[in-house]
Amino acid sequence: MNVLLDTHAAIWWFSDPSLLHHQARATLEDPQTGVFLSAASVWEAATKASSGRLELPIPLAEAARQTGVQELRIAWEHAQRAAELPPIHRDPFDRFIVAQAVVERLVLMTRDETLARYPVAVMPA
Repeated sequence: MNVLLDTHAAIWWFSDPSLLHHQARATLEDPQTGVFLSAASVWEAATKASSGRLELPIPLAEAARQTGVQELRIAWEHAQRAAELPPIHRDPFDRFIVAQAVVERLVLMTRDETLARYPVAVMPA
């Protein structure tokens, strides 16, 4: 299975895995699981941290590198798909992450129940 962490799931995985659902932790600990983090999540976390709305012990990209999480870069196809999504969710970062999960056929790990209303495979974080 290949999993795309949403921003919150990534922060929990890197800082305090006990905050994740037991099934999510087991999936992420399985060496057969490919774990991905979107550049959009790195951007979102950095934006919130710079405005004082989020405190991170280390930048998200650095934490991802240290734990072997794979970078999911932003592609034109992702941007096009994000623009085509129905306006179910207002957060542009979350909409972009959904689009990436759809395009790349990844399971989105999130606790945001609104995201499950999109045509994307979701695993509770």
